[in-house]
Amino acid sequence: MKLSTSALAILAALSTSAVVAADKPLVSDRVFGSVFTEYYLPDQDKGESAAFGNIHEGWGYGVELGYNLDEMWALRLDLAKQRLPQTTTDNKVDGDRIGLNVVHTLAGSNFYILGGLNRMDVESASDESALNLGVGYRAYLTDRVSVFGEANRFQGISESFADANVKLGMSVLFGDAPAAPAPTAAPEPVAPVQAPADSDKDGVPDSSDLCPGTPITDKVDATGCSIFMEKEVSFALKAQFDNDSAVVKPAYDAEIAELAAFLKRFPGTDVEVGGHASNVGTPAYNLKLSQRRADAIASILVNQHGIAASRVSARGYGITQPKVAGNTPAAHAANRRIEAKVTATVKEKVER
Repeated sequence: MKLSTSALAILAALSTSAVVAADKPLVSDRVFGSVFTEYYLPDQDKGESAAFGNIHEGWGYGVELGYNLDEMWALRLDLAKQRLPQTTTDNKVDGDRIGLNVVHTLAGSNFYILGGLNRMDVESASDESALNLGVGYRAYLTDRVSVFGEANRFQGISESFADANVKLGMSVLFGDAPAAPAPTAAPEPVAPVQAPADSDKDGVPDSSDLCPGTPITDKVDATGCSIFMEKEVSFALKAQFDNDSAVVKPAYDAEIAELAAFLKRFPGTDVEVGGHASNVGTPAYNLKLSQRRADAIASILVNQHGIAASRVSARGYGITQPKVAGNTPAAHAANRRIEAKVTATVKEKVER
């Protein structure tokens, strides 16, 4: 169908008119009502069909009632009355239209788009249903009153037709606008806080530091003193002997010297030197042999390395604690031995 000259003029006016408008008010959760006049343009086929009442384009008016869900979405109920001429007579017929629309305002703009479902009742013609799509523009004159222009296309559902309309109207917002959030006050400037002196950089101010000058690598407590952790350390000596011998081999001199150094480093410790024998010979003889072996190591610690005799004990265990079971040469060699172990608890600094 073709738009008439009058309809084209209205569309041109909507697209080019300038309205001195107020800022858009807050519309969320507010009801609005509108009155409008429209120029209705039925499908050209309706003018040539008696089933559609031979209606021709003409004027109408109506009212709207809507609700703004938020700043961008609204629901709107439209009621329109038309007085449309007929192409076959000089008579005019009455038409009614009721429609429910969803309206979406484009972000940052006064333009909006809409779509909905309509029921149309034209005198001397059957009722019709149609879907509509449209576009509009709204300008606010005050914080309540606005004017708008709108154009819609109606597509028949029950019958195949394509109508159009152009609307001009005025709307009023009801109720009070929701209160705008109060602006957040700028925080008061905060004067920089002067950090207390901390000469050794351990995190404890000099005024509370009971241990000034702690190393930067040490973890400190609340008083600024280094934190120590107890740790257990030990040294074990193992030496073997020839068969039926209590002579200490020179190969073990270095290990015995290390044991002596450990005892000197930790003067609060004692050591027991345990002697053992292989299961060759009588148990009584082996017990005495193992004691001689223990005494030999103890003598070196006391006489050659200066360890106090009170800190060194020697005990022979004979064959009662074999290291390797069996009666083979290898088992006998492994069991002819000395075992000495000393354990100390030390305090070490905890690092940051």
